[in-house]
Amino acid sequence: MSQNSHVLSIQELKDAIPKRKRLLGLDIGSKTIGLALSDIMLMIATPMEIIRRKRFKDDVARLQEIVKSEDIGGFVLGWPVNMDGSEGPRCQSTRAFSENLYEKIALPQAFWDERLSTAAVERTLIEADSSRARRKEVVDKLAASYILQGALHAL
Repeated sequence: MSQNSHVLSIQELKDAIPKRKRLLGLDIGSKTIGLALSDIMLMIATPMEIIRRKRFKDDVARLQEIVKSEDIGGFVLGWPVNMDGSEGPRCQSTRAFSENLYEKIALPQAFWDERLSTAAVERTLIEADSSRARRKEVVDKLAASYILQGALHAL
């Protein structure tokens, strides 16, 4: 998926993070970053918050606070491949974000295929009769949780 040495496979990520450290899942969009947090046993992903993107410096400052307060050992970034598996412009921007993030927070990272994560979350919210405004408010952090949970299942 990537030539970046800080981006590992899911199995490598498991070996790279210290025991009892959490993973932070990121669903990186152009306007927001949805966040989800794993438990220390790396079994359960919980939706956490949404960062409204401003400048990278501000976004990374919030991530640094979370890394410190939540004892984060690594990141799982949603990997936005196209439905046919090819990499498009969103993969390029995710890769750039990953590289910039690693320069500021040198923790191991893994990409996780996020195809259909937002669609699955939207469908669940619609089935739960959630209003459009409410869905818009929570979909990114729920998508991050969906992505992180998929990675945790793979572990």
